[in-house]
Amino acid sequence: MDDTGMFRDMLVGELAEGPYESFVDTKEGVKAYVPADQFDRHFLEVTVETFPLPLKYTVAEMEDRDWNAEWERGHEAVLVKADNGTSIWVRAPFHPHRTDVDYELVIEPKMSFGTAHHPTTYMMLSYVAELEMVGKRVLDMGCGTAVLGILAKLRGAEYVMGIDVDEWAYRNGLENAASNGVELDLRLGDAGLLGVAGGTPAVQPFDVIIANINRNILLRDMEAYARVLKGGGVLLLSGFYEADEGALIARANELGMTFEQKKNRDGWSAIQLRVKS
Repeated sequence: MDDTGMFRDMLVGELAEGPYESFVDTKEGVKAYVPADQFDRHFLEVTVETFPLPLKYTVAEMEDRDWNAEWERGHEAVLVKADNGTSIWVRAPFHPHRTDVDYELVIEPKMSFGTAHHPTTYMMLSYVAELEMVGKRVLDMGCGTAVLGILAKLRGAEYVMGIDVDEWAYRNGLENAASNGVELDLRLGDAGLLGVAGGTPAVQPFDVIIANINRNILLRDMEAYARVLKGGGVLLLSGFYEADEGALIARANELGMTFEQKKNRDGWSAIQLRVKS
């Protein structure tokens, strides 16, 4: 990675310590997005002032529109090819149907995350296609469009729970599950639904947990995931840069999980961990 990419990653990492939820690289720098009611000008000013390079920035409030849907409509459907040869065609209702793939997922692009355009979703779909799913209990944290849970169910998972803090995502996930003819147990909330630390888990243990969120939330909630994983269970994590792999693997080791493998795509990372049997 060149110096420009390194400094961009540093800036994104520092902004992610605050309320910023998504980032887009541009020729000029980085666009960082934060909910209007969580914008903290003082946090931004301190981040800029203490950064090792001089920075210029502008702040603008975006119109309240379904920007994700408009963005997606300008892009094509995505063909995901897993390492084991499995092919997954992820399309919106207005994209063409294909019969030459192993799985076709119809995902309505609304304001929730997860259409396979982003490298992290692509890699996680690959993992779900490569792991044994038949008869498994699967949890998808930060499920967004529910695309990962839908693929797990189509691949034979016995039970899939999806959790997201965003009501848009919750409702969109329900619609997408119905469109793909699968039944998912989707819930509105966060890792607190799994039970409080040190207490009895609020759900039955899972064979596989998928969490495509962001570095800080993963580090914070990994203990909760570990509590509801079966012995020998698999934890799939993504939503972070390659530079963050070490911190996440170290935290997993503290919780009794071992690193098995990773995927990298366009500077983003996904890792597979396993609980000791």
